[in-house]
Amino acid sequence: MSYQRVLLKLSGEALMGDLGYGIDPAVVGTIAQEIKDVLQAGVQLAIVVGGGNIFRGVKASAAGMDRATADYIGMIATVMNAMTLQDALEQMGIPTRVLTAIAMQEVAEPYIRRRAIRHLEKGRVVIFGAGSGNPFFTTDTTAALRAAEIDAEVVFKATKVDGVYDSDPKTNPKARRFTTLTYSHVLAEDLKVMDSTAIALCKDNNIPIMIFDLGVSGNIVRAIKGEAVGTLVGENCEVS
Repeated sequence: MSYQRVLLKLSGEALMGDLGYGIDPAVVGTIAQEIKDVLQAGVQLAIVVGGGNIFRGVKASAAGMDRATADYIGMIATVMNAMTLQDALEQMGIPTRVLTAIAMQEVAEPYIRRRAIRHLEKGRVVIFGAGSGNPFFTTDTTAALRAAEIDAEVVFKATKVDGVYDSDPKTNPKARRFTTLTYSHVLAEDLKVMDSTAIALCKDNNIPIMIFDLGVSGNIVRAIKGEAVGTLVGENCEVS
């Protein structure tokens, strides 16, 4: 494997598959199997999971709900996803810990940086729930923040697209897919990789980001092996 400690960012939408809402057990099972393959290769894996399949704070805010309240509800949704993923992993015999930024001691451990690192060193999958614990911050920013805190070598963002494009490939058949990008180019062109705060955090801490399609079986393992399965954003990359 090309990496020894990685952070995987899973969008909530990725967990719902083709259902349109909620969680598809088949999709979660497939993800769990790929994670098992990664662990068997000796990689330390932390996960940040979103909650968009259950509740989207930004959308609720646009409909009139108080933004902070909406974001807190979204954080709780991420914990639901984290617990679902934990259950799927533990059914495969994979030791897993859910750490939350909002105290929920009956169902998860509180997030403590040193505890998270110790779990990783013991070969446990660590799932970070409840975002950063603060409203107005996305789970993308949480992924960048946690990656820096645990000294992850890379952030893998698993989505429903196979990389970063210069325009929406759904509406523009001639959209160009990038193989590699610099942080500065992503920020300057406002490419929809992650939000600007997340990109800046990764840039400041020199953490590369790989964006790839979760829907392709085996892509998580391929990405951690260093294969070109999507778009790589990094300090020493060229725009290509």
